[in-house]
Amino acid sequence: MPLVKRNINPRHLCRGPVPEGINSELECVTNNTLAAIIQQLSSLSKHAEDIFGELFNEANNFYIRANSLQDRIDRLAVKVTQLDSTVEEVSLQDINMRKAFKSSTIQDQQVISKSSIPHPVADMHNLSDKPPPLNILTPYRDDKKDAMKFYTDPSYFFDLWKEKMLQDTEDKRKEKRRQKREKHKLNPDRSQQINVRKVKTRREEWERKKMGIEFMSDAN
Repeated sequence: MPLVKRNINPRHLCRGPVPEGINSELECVTNNTLAAIIQQLSSLSKHAEDIFGELFNEANNFYIRANSLQDRIDRLAVKVTQLDSTVEEVSLQDINMRKAFKSSTIQDQQVISKSSIPHPVADMHNLSDKPPPLNILTPYRDDKKDAMKFYTDPSYFFDLWKEKMLQDTEDKRKEKRRQKREKHKLNPDRSQQINVRKVKTRREEWERKKMGIEFMSDAN
């Protein structure tokens, strides 16, 4: 079912009982309607302020991320202009000794949590009825499961997603193993058909050069 994020109250302007002892019922209904309209406008202005606040926060976060990305691009552009492909500044051994690159970018996690709930939804949640204290029945269960989770379980969808991801990973692993077995059945002598290229050492190169440059093509 759809979740209503914001409610404008009161919903009904003219619905309501007329108090007893009123001389003019029409005037009473008119005053009540005007008062309800003013309350609706007040509720609408509150939600409008909240919406513009959320837009401001989103725009501010986007501006900060764009500036951070632009700074990284500028630093990278300066670094690229300083590189010279004709000069080997770092040897292969130094490259192998260096630590692997690790990004410092912090990824967003737990996007949907209590801290990220919009204020209108949090207000609706606070006004709702609390669940019954079923957790007091947990010690009397034989399976040691939390009795409250049979009534409400906030981690249900996360557990369902985790099981789905684990199952997909296992299915992909089985599919790769099956493809390897089929490939091995189609070509069982593949390892015997591989021609290993002979490694040329510097000693062999000098042995060819001592015969003379004009004979090197014949020696190859």
